[in-house]
Amino acid sequence: MNLKSILKTLKLNESTISMVLGAIVIVVVGVLVVNYFKDRGSTIPGLSEESLGRTHTVVAGETLWSIAEKYYGSGFNWVDISNANSLENPGAIETGQKLTIPDVTPKLVTAVKPASDSDAISGATYEVVRGDSLWKIAVRAYGDGYRWVEIARENNLANPDLIHAGNILVLPR
Repeated sequence: MNLKSILKTLKLNESTISMVLGAIVIVVVGVLVVNYFKDRGSTIPGLSEESLGRTHTVVAGETLWSIAEKYYGSGFNWVDISNANSLENPGAIETGQKLTIPDVTPKLVTAVKPASDSDAISGATYEVVRGDSLWKIAVRAYGDGYRWVEIARENNLANPDLIHAGNILVLPR
């Protein structure tokens, strides 16, 4: 029995055989190229881990802010994570949800000096007055509006956007 008779019984013609053999060659060459780069400790151009992005699976109690702090050391990168995942409502991520973590530079805290030294808050507590916000209080107390988060955390504020005149806030020092 020869090869030609076997192929006739399988009803394969030359073009089909050529296509199958070509596909096998492409797969073998692809595997060799990937192994070559992997063994050398480098990456295939355009297929670096950074360009593919990392993924993160949300666990209970996490927010985009806490996830950004974990990967960037700065919660201010939560916007980058939200944009990379096209989140319609960034405040509503779910346990088990997979998020792509983009390769971006960490956003640094911007310090702002109080308008004058007479406006500065130096005590360990502060009584809220009409028109105050946690941002304004943080600028006056620390010279850094982004530290409003510390004030909210220290005072266990359920809604940091809602503070009332007369409230006494503890300012972490």
